[in-house]
Amino acid sequence: MGKVFLVGAGPGDPDLITVKGVKAIEQADVILYDRLVNQTLLDYASSEAKLVYCGKHPNHHSLPQEEINDLLVDLAQNGNTVTRLKGGDPFIFGRGGEEAEQLAAANIQFEIVPGITSGVAAPAYAGIPVTHRDYSSSVAFVTGVIKDDVDADDYWKSLVHGPDTLCIYMGVKKLPDICTMLLKHGKKEDTPVALVHYGTTDNQQTVTGTLTDIVERAEGIKNPAMIIVGEVVKLRDKISWFESTQLQDNLLEAISY
Repeated sequence: MGKVFLVGAGPGDPDLITVKGVKAIEQADVILYDRLVNQTLLDYASSEAKLVYCGKHPNHHSLPQEEINDLLVDLAQNGNTVTRLKGGDPFIFGRGGEEAEQLAAANIQFEIVPGITSGVAAPAYAGIPVTHRDYSSSVAFVTGVIKDDVDADDYWKSLVHGPDTLCIYMGVKKLPDICTMLLKHGKKEDTPVALVHYGTTDNQQTVTGTLTDIVERAEGIKNPAMIIVGEVVKLRDKISWFESTQLQDNLLEAISY
């Protein structure tokens, strides 16, 4: 019987993976990796390791989740050390809990290797702390896509009157609806909002605004992107660092030519 590692690969910058995550990649016989995993991390794999792409695009999954679950079980039952490499953290909107359930049901040994989730990393690279003594003492990680049997009004109403900062995953297409719902249930019109596209990578792009104008300002921004709602977004003007560093690096590179 083999073993499965459910590994968080981090938010995009390959340097943000944990040491333990790298070790899990190095020892794997088989690696199942997702779309948003930085593929330079696969360079840590053994030359003999089998690589299986399991990427999920909106409205298209290369492998349905049920097949991934079954494959993890089959590979481990055949004696393989398997690393399931997932973007961000496996237990934060990564379906790692579903995979762990199936492995536990099949009596397969597994280990969870947490990763840095984009809900923390993307705002940080955009100069937005999700908590701050003066602005936010609470933060919620939520999804912009809710199940059909969940009442949308109840869902967003609870978030308006709860945490100070919202980090919303998978919400770009739903951004107009999200803004409408938050305003409907009591958020102020001037509540700051940011979208961080491809956070922590060289392609990072950040757009800021308020609940009343962010849809227009963010036109053209596509997934993957984190949505951050709350007063902490105001701090970006003071402590934005990554994108300015990238610009300086690009200018220095151009000058060197």
